[in-house]
Amino acid sequence: MCKSIMEKAIEQADKTMSQGIGGPFGAAIVDKDNNIYVASNSVLDSHDATAHAEINAIRKASKALNTHDLSGCVLYTTCYPCPMCMSAAIWANIDKIIYGCSAKDAAEIGFRDDFIYTFIQNNCDNENIVELKQQDREKTLALFKKYKEKENIIY
Repeated sequence: MCKSIMEKAIEQADKTMSQGIGGPFGAAIVDKDNNIYVASNSVLDSHDATAHAEINAIRKASKALNTHDLSGCVLYTTCYPCPMCMSAAIWANIDKIIYGCSAKDAAEIGFRDDFIYTFIQNNCDNENIVELKQQDREKTLALFKKYKEKENIIY
């Protein structure tokens, strides 16, 4: 029997979770030609807080397809994407996300996804979490103006 795409993501997450590489998170991206790019969370192994399953799958698909634009692709993930992964999927122009567990399910086993969504909804207004301070706006704005004048591609 052929495994579903979600089952492939689950299998990869279970494998790397059992090896102590990352948490119970797996993801798979299916492109327009039905190629499948499967990845899992590797935060613990890589010591990279951004090495979530969805990010790793986006990187894998982008590299294989030689593009940052994953329009027409579908992302399967074992859990509702955290704010970082949701943002990455949007930046990559992924058309559809199919997920298994909810952010509340992740919170029940100790992950902060739902907490971070609440923090963002409150305009990141909590200095006990992270201090935000604007500095050198005019200097950095010059860089933005230079980019706009070049008429580069906005992604």
